[in-house]
Amino acid sequence: QVQLVESGGGLVQAGGSLRLSCAASGSIFSFPYMGWHRQAPGKSRELVAIIVRSGSTNYADSVKGRFTISRDNAKNTVYLQMSSLKPEDTGVYYCNAGPSAAQSTWGQGTQVTVSS
Repeated sequence: QVQLVESGGGLVQAGGSLRLSCAASGSIFSFPYMGWHRQAPGKSRELVAIIVRSGSTNYADSVKGRFTISRDNAKNTVYLQMSSLKPEDTGVYYCNAGPSAAQSTWGQGTQVTVSS
């Protein structure tokens, strides 16, 4: 069974950048769907970005123009490049993969904290 490990989180000032990585134990191309979600304290988990086999992507309105999701099939890794970070971007970021968003495996998450 696939295992997902996120990394790259940390503490940054508003306006800064971070690059998150999600390394999979198997081929990411075997999954039609891969995505990033985040969960702020006291709030529900929300969709941030998705990427499918064709390479098509979709983003939450709150991150469009600032975040970019990408993948490296040879390294079995998906990335989330985040720029112009805002305090409201603070939360735990999770990678998921599977046949669909509703049927997927989740990683452990990585903390992102953006200070004012």
